Amino acid sequence: MKENNPYFKSSNPIKGIYGDYIVNTQDKKEVLFYRLSILSCGLCFSLGLAQWFTNGSSQVWIYFSGFAISLGLSLKWIHIYLKPLHKALIFFWIIGLIGLGIVSYHFGLTNIIYGLKENPKWLLLVGPLFVSLTGVGFKEFFCFRRIEAIGITIFIPIACIGHLTSLIHERFTFALLVISSFLLLVLGLRKFNLPAEADIGDKSVFDFLESQRKLNKPDIETS
Repeated sequence: MKENNPYFKSSNPIKGIYGDYIVNTQDKKEVLFYRLSILSCGLCFSLGLAQWFTNGSSQVWIYFSGFAISLGLSLKWIHIYLKPLHKALIFFWIIGLIGLGIVSYHFGLTNIIYGLKENPKWLLLVGPLFVSLTGVGFKEFFCFRRIEAIGITIFIPIACIGHLTSLIHERFTFALLVISSFLLLVLGLRKFNLPAEADIGDKSVFDFLESQRKLNKPDIETS
């Protein structure tokens, strides 16, 4: 990765709500890592479902693990103005990762999907992973109005809640997951058509919120 690549060149000053800012080389690297993580997440999701459909669920844990790791990396590099919301998505990811470890221990790695399929209540443990993914989808729709993002935001919760409550037939649930994985893959691919500045957002807002947080921190600590 060469910093003299035009992609990584710092931008000209950009006018923001709270002043001018520059999108620098480090910002653009983070954007690239975020986009690669989203794409990897979509690939693991899609390949895992394809593996499940064609060869059964015994090896799906490999793709499930890749999905969880990629999702965590995307949360590391995502840019969200509201820090509490960002922390909440990371919190759900951590809880879901712990839940995935518990499910893996209980059913065994090769039986994770079978265990979740036959015992819907166990989905409560790994469900937070999908809550995080839904949050990413909502962020992408809110910022860019991409139709594939709102699809992820809607279909994944329906699939999870439908399976958890047994209100939706398993074939329909699987179909919703397939659609969601495809939309996530499309989202990941289309991200590369955007300038890096789009994913960064208005850095002056980040700077303003951070300055406000620092100003309020002493009051919080002494209260």
